[in-house]
Amino acid sequence: MRDLWQNQLGNLFFWTPFLMAFGAGLYFNLSHEPDFISCIIGLIISVILICVKIPKLVRGIVLFIFGFCYASVFTHMLNTPQISHSIHNIEITGTVQRTDYTDEKSRLYIKTDANQIGAGDGAAIVRVSSDAKHPTPNIGDKISATIGLFRPDGADAPETFDYARWAYFNKITATGYINKFNVIEAANSGGISGLRDYIHRYTNSFLADTLVLGYKNAVPKSDAEIWTATGIGHIWSISGFHITLVSAWLLAIFYLIFRSIPQITKRTPARIPALICAWVGLLFYVILSGSDVATIRAFIMATLIFVAFIFGRNAISMRNVCIAFLILFLMNPHFVMQAGFQLSFAAIFGLVWLWNDLRPKMPHNKILKIIYTAILTSLVATIFTAPFVVAHFYNLPIYSLIGNLVLLPIFSVAIMPLICVGVVTAGVGWTWPIDAAHSIYNFCLNIGESIANIPSAILTLPHIPNIALVLIIIGFLCIMFIRPIKMKINYILGGVFICGGITVIATYPKPIFYATADHELVAFVNQNTGTLEFSKSRASNHYFTFDTWKQINGDAVETKNIRRKPIDGVWIYETQNFTLAYIQKFVPVMKNINSLCANENIDYIVSYFDINAPKCNHKILRGGFVIYPSGTVKYVYHLRPWHNPHE
Repeated sequence: MRDLWQNQLGNLFFWTPFLMAFGAGLYFNLSHEPDFISCIIGLIISVILICVKIPKLVRGIVLFIFGFCYASVFTHMLNTPQISHSIHNIEITGTVQRTDYTDEKSRLYIKTDANQIGAGDGAAIVRVSSDAKHPTPNIGDKISATIGLFRPDGADAPETFDYARWAYFNKITATGYINKFNVIEAANSGGISGLRDYIHRYTNSFLADTLVLGYKNAVPKSDAEIWTATGIGHIWSISGFHITLVSAWLLAIFYLIFRSIPQITKRTPARIPALICAWVGLLFYVILSGSDVATIRAFIMATLIFVAFIFGRNAISMRNVCIAFLILFLMNPHFVMQAGFQLSFAAIFGLVWLWNDLRPKMPHNKILKIIYTAILTSLVATIFTAPFVVAHFYNLPIYSLIGNLVLLPIFSVAIMPLICVGVVTAGVGWTWPIDAAHSIYNFCLNIGESIANIPSAILTLPHIPNIALVLIIIGFLCIMFIRPIKMKINYILGGVFICGGITVIATYPKPIFYATADHELVAFVNQNTGTLEFSKSRASNHYFTFDTWKQINGDAVETKNIRRKPIDGVWIYETQNFTLAYIQKFVPVMKNINSLCANENIDYIVSYFDINAPKCNHKILRGGFVIYPSGTVKYVYHLRPWHNPHE
């Protein structure tokens, strides 16, 4: 055992970002907010202990505590302004910070005074949507606008996506719509924002919007569904794929330039000035693309690789990936909870492990080598990202390997280069590169549609509990980071943890009753069909809740919402272990509350109206929750700083 431990010393640093991430993950998933002063003290003590020499196991605990406390302190320091309720037809004055374009609408991010919208002091950013057919203001314009705002919703069920938390950490106070606006003061057309607006208008191409400017939702929705089914939806989020291509092109161009200047190559290798110039060009591309999380992650990785090349060190290493992870974590610890971050790092860790540690044997034939590399890379990336894809989207594209092998090369050697060239040439009236890119895109879309139409192209999978996801992650970490001596202990431990996670998923019960925090919308699982039935077929305040509950239950999202009709205004839901009564309207509440309280067969009472019945308060359920087949109630807590608990 001592020899095994000694063998791990060289890899202990690799665990550092994950221990911090697990600590932050625990903080973000707590039901109540921990004491802030205690977290400050814990952060200070953990920083001191990290800087001194302490036993390795103790250091691991300290890193976990650091991640927990750092996430808490960062949350309170961020202090994004929040509104307490929805607001309609309010007049505001603000500055357009950025714009996001889709095929249906445009989204404006407006920076305004928080007092104007009742969100307290300081500056607030609101995201409002407008019809894409109508003109939009330029970035930097100061406008007066009539808007409606909605408070970001919390999670719809335990351990599901919390939009309020996402908005808080992305500094968005509220979302809504814009009715009309007037430009008070036009923006200076210079700067990167003006350039982004200019490129968007003169290219008039959703491919340029996505692949160059970083607008994720510019691809038509029907097309995006096809790309998701083929497993190449990541194309529309500027990340490692795009950064790799752009950096390779820039490096090749500058290398050829400097190789032709003997005055430079006599004093220094041509790769050094080429790398520096390529890095500057890459930085410009990152800024132009909007600097998304995945883009920044890929840029940090590229920077570390460039530095390694300059100093003649190993460029692509697990240590560099861990350093990039740490940098992003310190920038915003909530990144570890976001799908883009998890998918990006899962893929890159898997690929670095494959080529640096596993070192698969390559065929000698060059063509076979290219094919073998593409298949192996796609397969490993798919395996490492699969748990996170299922956890966030509840489905898994089965034919993603085919999609990546067939379509990614076309995007790499044709569409992406043509769009980059077209962005430059369209400014002087030459649009043929963009037109050619769109023609090739349509060809790829037909291929993608054929793949998506193969039976069972997308496999719907059950909800992955947090504990199961943690076990699977630990399993992957064991496989990658543990150094075996004789017996392949890394694969054994990895297999145990991964199988443990899968077992939890397979045995974890699905809820059979769901309720929103205000009880406007509830859902019952039909005992005969297994499908969900709702108290309402439509609910504007809970637009996405229908889909979330359907995904957890395994129902198809695109199906019609089935409404469960009450008898005399009361829904009685009987199961083997409990009976529940739900009342949505006031008159049935007044008529039936006494009899429901007295009825010993009724275990739970849920009402849209607040009920104060001292004799049966133990039956009355309040807040958002789900109920499992056993009768266990699990609440959805909305008491964290991003839920505006002090309203």
